[in-house]
Amino acid sequence: MSVARRCLRPQYRLHAAAEFAEVFSYRRALRGRLFNLHYRPNSASGARMGFVVAKKLARHAVLRNLVKRIAREAFRLRRESLPDLDLVLRLSSSPKNSSRLAIRTEIDELLGRLPRG
Repeated sequence: MSVARRCLRPQYRLHAAAEFAEVFSYRRALRGRLFNLHYRPNSASGARMGFVVAKKLARHAVLRNLVKRIAREAFRLRRESLPDLDLVLRLSSSPKNSSRLAIRTEIDELLGRLPRG
């Protein structure tokens, strides 16, 4: 398997603050126990995703990076089956007592609930 297939390419991620602001201003979100998944239709070919993991909810950088790493992998594996949306996964409560499996399961469930059309 090539390196390009194993990583999440930059064109599939949201980078600029304006891109995040556009998604938040669209005011559509799916809510879970740990995360809110905000979404907005895009004109790009394929889904793009950004992550917001606040220090207030995950104090240690190790935990913040773990959450983002799990989320990137979940998105990378499902990206081709997702509709053309800009997504922002935002941590809404502390994942301190949650297992990696619980975090991944919730992210997969939110991605599965996205509108298809």
